[in-house]
Amino acid sequence: MNEHNTSSGGAFELRLRSLFHEGRALAFPCDAGGQVDVERLSPRAREYFVRAIAAVGRDYALPAVELRALH
Repeated sequence: MNEHNTSSGGAFELRLRSLFHEGRALAFPCDAGGQVDVERLSPRAREYFVRAIAAVGRDYALPAVELRALH
């Protein structure tokens, strides 16, 4: 899968899959309820997050909470 993971840490991630590019997604660390601590994201990751959330339904599918894959 081709994805952009914006940060490490945490057991869960909020994943936003592209509606137009299969296999592409953005992933952000979150808690089990899907809450992203935006203050802990880097400035660049924060920008990606804000833009992606604003584009749900247009460019990205509804966010899904998933267990983080261990690499």
